[in-house]
Amino acid sequence: MRTRFIPLIASAAIITTSACALAFNAPSTSLTATPSGAYEIDASHTSVLFGISHLGFSNYHGRFNTVSGDLNFDPKDPQKSTVNITIDIASIDTNHAELEGKLKGADWFDAAKFPTATFTSTKVEKLSDTSGKVTGNLTLHGVTKPLTLDVTFNGAGDNPFSKKHTLGFSAKGSIKRSDFGISQYIPAVGDDVALNIEAEMQKK
Repeated sequence: MRTRFIPLIASAAIITTSACALAFNAPSTSLTATPSGAYEIDASHTSVLFGISHLGFSNYHGRFNTVSGDLNFDPKDPQKSTVNITIDIASIDTNHAELEGKLKGADWFDAAKFPTATFTSTKVEKLSDTSGKVTGNLTLHGVTKPLTLDVTFNGAGDNPFSKKHTLGFSAKGSIKRSDFGISQYIPAVGDDVALNIEAEMQKK
């Protein structure tokens, strides 16, 4: 039995050694050190979450699992940067299959008729080297309304796994779902929807 474990122990040691040897440098928050140009969303490390009051008992959370988009980034003049995001409505995830089916239906998001939500920036404001506001047009459920996101620049650097230069952002905002024609069960189910976005963008 002991001899059977020797290869396993050796493999574990190799994996551990390789992981320790992985070069990692903490992301830099220096905008001037960040390459300009086109970036695209790293979908495997991007989250779009929403929160909404449920009967006043809790703030219910869900997420959309399929997100794509691109960023044209100008570190010397961030106000010239632009961002476009597309969300697949059918990828909604609430950890409850029956609820997800209802939310995709005609009474709510109507994913068959309106399969995507999009956000296209119209204005970028730099507040500091690591914070700003991004205003744009959110199109959801066939309705387009302005949305402003409070954005934090988490840092930039080379991803040690993908070997691609990566930018990291956190963003927060809120909408009223009734503005987009999604008004089922208001006010029992809240009208105000909190948005929390974590995004990694990789250099194209």
